[in-house]
Amino acid sequence: MSDELEQINAAKAGSVEAFTGLVGRYREGLFRFLLTRCASHADAEDALQDTLINAYRYLHSYDSRWRFSTWLYRIAIRNAAKLASPYVTELGELEAEESDPLSAVIQESERENLWLAARRLMNEEVYSAMWLRYVEDMSINDVAAVLERSTSWTKVNLMRGRKALDAELNGKSVKESQAYGQA
Repeated sequence: MSDELEQINAAKAGSVEAFTGLVGRYREGLFRFLLTRCASHADAEDALQDTLINAYRYLHSYDSRWRFSTWLYRIAIRNAAKLASPYVTELGELEAEESDPLSAVIQESERENLWLAARRLMNEEVYSAMWLRYVEDMSINDVAAVLERSTSWTKVNLMRGRKALDAELNGKSVKESQAYGQA
């Protein structure tokens, strides 16, 4: 974290190299996240570019009490909202870690089906909370900060999202899933 803080301070002092190194850590994750929120690959690229430009332009307003990633994802959400479309058509490419090509394809298909089901079942905020928590591996507090929601809201909606996905993937109604205490 101190390395990141040093880069932030250097970037605030005008170092383009420090800023490039800083956002380089988050670029791929931001892009994957934006693919889930934008209507097309091109829109996600535009939102990413706008996010990085805005981050550079407003870096002076960054408060080190918060994680840099939280601040950056908040900017990304705002930029994606400007390009909002009622339907998301691309999930983006998630690399499989398997060396076996068939396993990699199966794994990718299962992941896509999961996130397509999530997109269909959940509203924008709950889907974003699920994505940030389980794909971007953000803490509950960071997800709450990015979405500008309470940690209680985040926890409850993550649980509801998991239950809805469990019900969908196992052919149960959401009520049935809750009645048996499965999540």
